[in-house]
Amino acid sequence: MVSASPLRLVFFGTPEFAVPTLDALLDSRHSVVGVVTRPDRARGRGQKTSVTPVKARALLGRIPVLQPERMNDPDFLASLTSLDADLGIVAAYGKILTESVLAMPRLGMVNVHASLLPRYRGAAPVHRAVIDGEAETGVTIMRMVKALDAGPMLATARYAIGPEETSADVERELAKLGAPLLMSVIDALAAGPVQDVPQDDLAATYAPRITREDGIIDWPRPARVLHNLIRGLHPWPHAFTYHRGKRLILLRSMPLENSQPLSVPGTIVEASADRFRVATGSGLLGITQLQAEGRRPMTAREFLAGHALATGDALTPAP
Repeated sequence: MVSASPLRLVFFGTPEFAVPTLDALLDSRHSVVGVVTRPDRARGRGQKTSVTPVKARALLGRIPVLQPERMNDPDFLASLTSLDADLGIVAAYGKILTESVLAMPRLGMVNVHASLLPRYRGAAPVHRAVIDGEAETGVTIMRMVKALDAGPMLATARYAIGPEETSADVERELAKLGAPLLMSVIDALAAGPVQDVPQDDLAATYAPRITREDGIIDWPRPARVLHNLIRGLHPWPHAFTYHRGKRLILLRSMPLENSQPLSVPGTIVEASADRFRVATGSGLLGITQLQAEGRRPMTAREFLAGHALATGDALTPAP
């Protein structure tokens, strides 16, 4: 049964993944009284200052926006307290919340986490699941506690990962899946106490933050593993290799595990028309889309027509 009294909500989020959740909250009977997002940053080659996707959506809805550099900033805490929120919602905010912030809303805070907890706790659950070749992931709505993504679970929804889907593809679908799941939890919390399910800490796995170094292609690994790495690191930071000292960014691939010549891993075994194939530790890896440093993405056919790559050339993990 849904309560007649709407809740006052404060929303913590930063990237595009969080926008569908904020949209759902703004379209609901509840009131979003404030949004907390990461500070504006200079981005890109021109170092132009840009707002976060969540801030852009909040400004469009004329919602007050807070952008603290530090969670314990007295001015931020005073502003957050003045919102008098009943419930806090977190979706990919990007900072660890302090105990004082977690305790501020009277109903506590819940998180929209992009994995089936307790698997893939941490900063990069979607990327790590795709890199690991998982066939399934999902969204968990959980209560927030001080420990990393360890709070009791309120609801889950599952999602099958396609063999060609990138992290960007999966993240977009999970964002769509998480928004209505969260709304069902909020309505239940508004109506009264909700039964939650403790996580099994012994089954927990972790998804550490992605770095640029994660993208280095190690050619002795199997083709399927490298394919998963390439799609898992799309759209950032991308998998990459080097040809004659120049970096090549690998955007799309196709594992060909049933065809393995006797070649050293990293050797180009075919480079003609639209067939760009490289030997790995097990099987061939077909590169179907790639990008030279500072250039636009190209199909294999486009790239091979304009770049001097030949059968027998070596691709290396370093210049």
